[in-house]
Amino acid sequence: MYRVVSDFTSEWAHASNGTQAVLDVLTDETLNQAIEEGHNTLGWLGWHLATCPMFFIGKAAGIALTPNGNPQEVPTSAKTIADAYKAIAAEISEKVAALSDEDLLEELPFIQGPTPRGAILRMFIDHQTHHRGQMTVLLRQAGLEVPPVMGPTKEMQK
Repeated sequence: MYRVVSDFTSEWAHASNGTQAVLDVLTDETLNQAIEEGHNTLGWLGWHLATCPMFFIGKAAGIALTPNGNPQEVPTSAKTIADAYKAIAAEISEKVAALSDEDLLEELPFIQGPTPRGAILRMFIDHQTHHRGQMTVLLRQAGLEVPPVMGPTKEMQK
């Protein structure tokens, strides 16, 4: 749980830059890559990361964000997905930076009951990290280079 706004904004800068690096590798041709038929695709996962802030940050954490598309309509353009994420990530940085440390302690209704805003923000970053990890596996299956989000990757050893 975040209790200090600067702790979130610092971690968000690193996390969102890593996710942006993953999204920037996508191509239109690889958006349908899935681990197997019927599972989430690179396109769906990328679009989910671009649109899920409306739930976590907007609805749950009570921070108004500008909607960037319909979560149910995955774009066929990798650039559209990457650009939508870039815009929402910047808006999250700006809006959360305007909060006070006390705002992070405010309890809000959430899935499992009243939850401090700082805990919702923590779950949001964890959720993103989970899906970004799924995407890195699919990037490699699609023949794309995996960016060094959390450290050097196999591709960097060449």
